[in-house]
Amino acid sequence: MDFTQLTREELLKLVDIYAKNWLAHDGSWFLALEEHFGMDTAIEMDRKSWERFSVAEAKRIMREFDIPENGGLEALEQALKWRLYAGINTQESVRVADNVLEFRMIECRVQTTRRRKGLPDFPCKSVGIVEYSQFASTIDPRIKTECLYCPPDPVGEAFCGWRFTLEDGEG
Repeated sequence: MDFTQLTREELLKLVDIYAKNWLAHDGSWFLALEEHFGMDTAIEMDRKSWERFSVAEAKRIMREFDIPENGGLEALEQALKWRLYAGINTQESVRVADNVLEFRMIECRVQTTRRRKGLPDFPCKSVGIVEYSQFASTIDPRIKTECLYCPPDPVGEAFCGWRFTLEDGEG
């Protein structure tokens, strides 16, 4: 396919389709593991997968969007906007102090789909801790990640919340 021949609207539609297909594949992969090995093993494998993928995703984003290494919370905030699922989930970042950034997933396609199907929220906290910690520390190793809430925790206005603290200085 010659992407240079596509209109802006076609490219945007393609990015949306790619992101949704990626998420559908991730879900299908997880369900296959769960069906064969059970939930505990599926979550363990999901954590291992996200441990690797989050680093690769962060490095690609940094390279392609000229985000500097050790760029602090400013670099992390910028990189979070370029994650694959940022286009299909609603998210927000808020600087609560010079060295603290809070991130919330307002609308999560995975959890919304599960609720629509009458399923309980997916207990993704242990996976999210690995995912966000790896992503943030790849952007800047000084950034420490804390989960504020994430299923199976009760959720409110957002599906999950994360606090990123720059341990060594500002920004």
